[in-house]
Amino acid sequence: MSPDGRPAAVRRAQRRSGVAVSTRPGAVRADLEEVFRAAYPRVVGVAARVLGSRDEAEDVAQEVFLSFGHSSVPAGEATGWLSVAAAHTALNHLRSGRRRATREQVAGDGDVLAPDVADTVVTLDERRRVRAALARLPRKQAVALVLRHSGLSYAEVAAALELSPGSVGTTVRRAESALREELTRHASSH
Repeated sequence: MSPDGRPAAVRRAQRRSGVAVSTRPGAVRADLEEVFRAAYPRVVGVAARVLGSRDEAEDVAQEVFLSFGHSSVPAGEATGWLSVAAAHTALNHLRSGRRRATREQVAGDGDVLAPDVADTVVTLDERRRVRAALARLPRKQAVALVLRHSGLSYAEVAAALELSPGSVGTTVRRAESALREELTRHASSH
């Protein structure tokens, strides 16, 4: 923690994104509740795509909104900034191993027919492999891929990552190709 009470990871993310942060202790944006209500589902969705867990995605969303609450990001740029921050924060969780011990939760409480154990194991292993490969991609590619597959348009991804709209498709295709290579490399090393 710094003297202003912000965790080091939040300060680093804010420096990386170029966000001016309020230095008044306890100062919170006036529009935080409105932005939160509008953007929360998208922020959780982006983080869940990376982490595969709604609970972990909600933890990431909490971090992201805490950071946003003390930022001076213009209201018109909030959705894009929050989406990028969610992707970065979720990738940081993957890379640093700060994920919870319960990586995947099986839906239901035992009253429902259980899926084939082999199918469940294969599915969980595949998800784990994809997330690990995603964490090894160059950050810009990983974020572009996550944002695009989270439903953002090319224009929204371009604005959020400060890319030209024409280069978003190229960046996403390169990310998909690099992800396939990572998965192949990892599969052949085992």
